[in-house]
Amino acid sequence: MADVPSTPDSDGPELHVALIGYGKGGEVFHAPLIDAVPGLRLSAVVTGNPDRRRAAEARYPGVTVYPNVAELWADADRYEIAVVTTPNDTHAPLAQAALEAGMAVVVDKPFALTSEQARELTSLAAKLDRVLTVYQNRRWDADFLTLWKLIEEGSLGRVHRFESRFERWRPQAKQTWRESGGVEAGAGILYDLGPHLIDQAVNLFGPVASVYAEVDTLREGVHADDDVFLALNHARGTRSHLWMGALSAQGGPRFRVLGSEGAFTTWPMDGQEARLTAGERPDAPDWGVVPESDWGVLGVDGDTRPVPSERGAYQEFYAGVRDAVGEGEPLPVDPHEVIHGLEVIEAARRSARTRSVVEL
Repeated sequence: MADVPSTPDSDGPELHVALIGYGKGGEVFHAPLIDAVPGLRLSAVVTGNPDRRRAAEARYPGVTVYPNVAELWADADRYEIAVVTTPNDTHAPLAQAALEAGMAVVVDKPFALTSEQARELTSLAAKLDRVLTVYQNRRWDADFLTLWKLIEEGSLGRVHRFESRFERWRPQAKQTWRESGGVEAGAGILYDLGPHLIDQAVNLFGPVASVYAEVDTLREGVHADDDVFLALNHARGTRSHLWMGALSAQGGPRFRVLGSEGAFTTWPMDGQEARLTAGERPDAPDWGVVPESDWGVLGVDGDTRPVPSERGAYQEFYAGVRDAVGEGEPLPVDPHEVIHGLEVIEAARRSARTRSVVEL
């Protein structure tokens, strides 16, 4: 497992960040984190939507808003970092253009639509000697950090099964590209939630050796998958079972982890997304703190105890970006790890199509 970075105060010069896209991803998951991290300045936003333009200017006075990326590229020398948070099928071409314009680049998940695209981007960044990383914020979920600590301490013994869920009750699909678009454009829940669940499993238990998948489209008016189950066999022996769905009227536990010495179960989702959606800032004194009522439970039936949660910290990702760009420190997320996650998604689609286990 990779080290989890900390967030030191920054005494160096500010790095100017251009945020490409100001939908929910840009407005909720990126802009507040960038704005809260010392040493970073949210200096530009790219959006052609007048309402989003006004929202960005109101929340971040002094920000430059560009109506399109062509105008950003013309001003590229004003910015050190570009963040790509746009529809999935634009991630790879926009990341390539930003690298070629001279900026370090953060790409929202999925990194690209194919592992081949992702490898080409990674090779280009190495050739140009530019920082390229992927926004896998769920590595800084409180429950994930707590589980990480328990595994490192040996509290579970040898883990043989990891169960993980992102389940929603959304019987009426939203009329967005993510729900109404096709798989070829990166729509669907496997591209939406799959990168999170797979990334967490791979970080905890290492590379995946084989994949079995069940991929369905259940709701009317939806053209891409909205219900997915993945069974992953990791090369080191652990099995991961991952569920993601939009038609889950009753959700299962967020994590159920079975080991030779006991189990760990936790139910609620990490609360950072809800707080960001409500407009809160991640530099609040109680940011990422999990109430005792939401702590996970460790042990064996009849002998369990609640485990104090580690503190969630999405802002740590951007502190890592700052240090990688400004100080040459290791990347907060190595693209090669994410490429493997895309290989798992590709194997899952083959598995669902052929109704077979696919070896990687």
